[in-house]
Amino acid sequence: MSRTFATMAFALLLPWLPAAHAAIAISSARAWPAQDYTRLTLESRQAINYKMFTLDNPDRLVIDLEDVEISDALKELSGKIGSADPYIRSVRIGRFKPGVVRLVFDLKSAVKPQLFILKPIGEYGYRLVLDVYPAQAADPLMALLEPKVSTPEAASAPAAARPATEEPHAEEKAKPAAIASNLPELRARTLIIAIDAGHGGEDPGARGRQGSREKDVTLAIAHKVKALVDSTPNMRGVLIRDGDYFIPLIGRVTKARKVNADLFISIHADAFIKPDARGSSVFALSEHGATSTAARWLAKKENEADLIGGVNIAVKDPYLARTLLDLSQTATINDSMKLAKHVLNELGDINNLHRGHVEQAGFAVLKSPDIPSILVETAFISNPNEERRLNDEDYQMKLANAILGGVKRYFAQNPALSRQKVAQIN
Repeated sequence: MSRTFATMAFALLLPWLPAAHAAIAISSARAWPAQDYTRLTLESRQAINYKMFTLDNPDRLVIDLEDVEISDALKELSGKIGSADPYIRSVRIGRFKPGVVRLVFDLKSAVKPQLFILKPIGEYGYRLVLDVYPAQAADPLMALLEPKVSTPEAASAPAAARPATEEPHAEEKAKPAAIASNLPELRARTLIIAIDAGHGGEDPGARGRQGSREKDVTLAIAHKVKALVDSTPNMRGVLIRDGDYFIPLIGRVTKARKVNADLFISIHADAFIKPDARGSSVFALSEHGATSTAARWLAKKENEADLIGGVNIAVKDPYLARTLLDLSQTATINDSMKLAKHVLNELGDINNLHRGHVEQAGFAVLKSPDIPSILVETAFISNPNEERRLNDEDYQMKLANAILGGVKRYFAQNPALSRQKVAQIN
């Protein structure tokens, strides 16, 4: 057999030979600690096969990753577990056996972990997501029993959360903070306002041309709204998200219902392909389709937050799903429209309105059957001028005052029904 013929025969056999498996490289490791749960994310170009189990005495969580190399990004995960993490004490990473990398999480208490794969979307590749929940979830109603933050303490809060009540601007003094003090409804019982900062964690939301992220802007405004609500007699604000972490859309609805919220306000900062789009908007849920093409487009974009932020589709809440299907939302939507109109009118005093009326569409985050719910697009973060204003603390405070003003005007005309669970909170 000639050498040429032998070479050709060997080449023909190559496709049938087993290929050597290249180790999967972790391109990024991220940690998102929060009181609700801690999320860890490992990103790669290929899906990772994994096994997970727990050990006790002491409590540990073990994850074995197949065909993964110990890259610099993976090693960095250890340094991203901070001492303030509520559930994870530390993580150890090492080669368990050929072809298997083992991650051992030392835990602060017993947990209920979830581990799942997310397919590539947007700027992300494959993501292996670990959600570490407490074995016994905290009751959000108990947090409402804590005393309100006093003015001196609020004044020393971080800038993003400070209500700035020490020396309000003239415009703020004239805003509707004085409206509610004499309203019988606001003296009857504590009104619970659920304040939802849009996006968070793995989901940054829209981005401005100067690098601003929607999730940061909305959280800063939400903190200010809560501080103002808490400083209002017989009102208490509940932050759905109080830090930089992701909550699924249905989880936001669930949390608001668990605290028996009287209202739900989701705060966002819009974006569009053209930088000259501007103005504030307020939206309510629609049972019969969107009121405009723009509203339909925006609802579709906001509803995709779960795909970007990362939801474990294997875990569902059948009780909530059944509730959302069984209860008529007509009355709730009518109340949502009333609230939305009041908030829109208040926003019109401090900013241009993108549209002069409330719009409706199928926003998943507004689908509570028994809580009037609105989505506020404070401004266009994609507009350079509005992006700059959205990052200004004084303007954030004006937005917060406008939202609270709309809430107070709504309650002035639409007294809330009594809810015994929260009737006596002091």
